[in-house]
Amino acid sequence: MNHSAGRVLAFDSGIGGLGVVRALRDTLPSDTHIDYLADNALFPYGEQDDARLIARIIALLDAQIARLQPDVVLIACNTASTIALDPLRARFGTPFVGCVPPVRWAARVSRSRVFGVLATRGTARRPYLRALQEAYASDCEMIVHGARALADLAERAFLGQRIEDAAILDELAHLFSAPSGERIDTVGLGCTHYTFLAEAFARLSPPDVAWLDPALPVAQQVRRVLEDRPPAKRAMRAEEMCLTAPPPDREALDRAVNRLGYERVAILDGAVSAS
Repeated sequence: MNHSAGRVLAFDSGIGGLGVVRALRDTLPSDTHIDYLADNALFPYGEQDDARLIARIIALLDAQIARLQPDVVLIACNTASTIALDPLRARFGTPFVGCVPPVRWAARVSRSRVFGVLATRGTARRPYLRALQEAYASDCEMIVHGARALADLAERAFLGQRIEDAAILDELAHLFSAPSGERIDTVGLGCTHYTFLAEAFARLSPPDVAWLDPALPVAQQVRRVLEDRPPAKRAMRAEEMCLTAPPPDREALDRAVNRLGYERVAILDGAVSAS
C-alpha cells in the first residue's frame, strides 16, 4: 500500500463531478491533490454526438495528463464514461476510473424487482445502459428517464440558487407515472450532477424509495487505485480547477468551489474548440 501523496485528475462536462470530488475529499488522505477539469464549453454532454465527444475528451485529457501527471484520472461523467473509457484506456497508460449508472447496485437493493434510473438523455439512449441491465439485472424491470433539465437544475443548486419543487416533480413523474412505475422502490442516479438534487429527490418521491448515489463507491475505487500505484516521482504543484469556457456566474462559482478547497477557477488556455 502506498501512502505518499497522490494526484487525481477529475473530469466532467460541467460541475456535477464536484459531487464526486466532495466524496474524494472525505475518502482520500488529506494530502491528496485533486485537480478538476470541466468541459463546460460543450455542456451538456448528453446532447452531443458520440464521435465528436470521444475525440474532444481524448484531446483535452491528452494535454492535461501530460501537464499534471496524475496517478489516476476520474471520468466523473456518466455520458463520457459510457462512450470514452475504452478509447482512453487504449490511448493512455494512466489508470482511469469511470462513473456508470448503478444498475448492479439497484438490482441488489430492490425488493420489488422494479427500479428506476434517472439519467441524461444521452446516457438513457445508449446501448450501454441496457447492456448493464442484461449483465446484472436481467431479473428486474428497469425504468429509465433521460432528463434534459435536471443537469441544469443541479448546477444551479450547487451555486446556491433556489430550485422550484415543481420542476423536479415534473421529471420524477416520468419515472413513477410510467407503466409499473408505482412498483419502483429504488432509483439509481445516472448522472453525477444529480448529487446536488439528492435531498429534493428523496423529499419529493414516494415514501420508502431508496436513492442510490454512486459518488462514494466511485471515490472508494479511486482510493484503491491510489493505494496500489507505484510511488510518485514528481514535484507536486498546487491543485487546479479549470473550465473550458467562462462560467455564467463567476462570483457564485468561486464561492461554491471554495467550499471544496479550490481557491480559484481558471479558464483553460488553448482549450479544444467547441465548434
